[in-house]
Amino acid sequence: MMTAMEFWSPVTVSLQVTVAASWFSFLLALAAAWASTRRRWANHVAMETLFMLPLVLPPSVVGYGLLVLLGRESWFGQWLETLWGQPLVFTWWAAVIAATVVAFPLIYQTLKSGFHSHDPELADAARTMGAQEWQIFRYIILPLSWRHLVTGYILGFARALGEFGATLMVAGNIPGKTQTLPTAIYLAVEAGQEETALSWVLMVVLFSFLLMAVSRVMLRKA
Repeated sequence: MMTAMEFWSPVTVSLQVTVAASWFSFLLALAAAWASTRRRWANHVAMETLFMLPLVLPPSVVGYGLLVLLGRESWFGQWLETLWGQPLVFTWWAAVIAATVVAFPLIYQTLKSGFHSHDPELADAARTMGAQEWQIFRYIILPLSWRHLVTGYILGFARALGEFGATLMVAGNIPGKTQTLPTAIYLAVEAGQEETALSWVLMVVLFSFLLMAVSRVMLRKA
């Protein structure tokens, strides 16, 4: 018989991972989307493709790539281990990184669409009056894009909440540490705990439905 603590543990871990990952991916996407609207990079197509790649790749492929990148066999993984004091894979932070990577494309595309939807003459007029780029971004672009900002964050939050494959590959399924709701559901089904799995599934479906409904309303008003 599963205790209340065991039942709510993956819920707590999922929310912690999702909140952290959604904010990290949101900030990264915000910077990338703003940079892409200001100038075209020399390798613009390649960069855009790289940003959107996690959206179309199988989660297991994304997870394997992160496992190779963050593992002890890579120089980056060795550097992180020296800096961190322990291997990064199969930790809570590994789950956050996996969720951040898969949530980033949705947020990036939403914010980029929002930034491109404005009349560029507004920013040009501000420049003629001596406004700096950060002032244009702060006082013109962000206020005009607030619906896209909220929608992008919600979509990223929902994607991070439902992440399974990449998280399982790079963070594992450690109860109370890296076991999120999707991985807990998988384990419960494998163990024949149908009622527990169904409870978690309904919880995720309801929460995701509410998030998607809000995002649709926000985009419709944008």
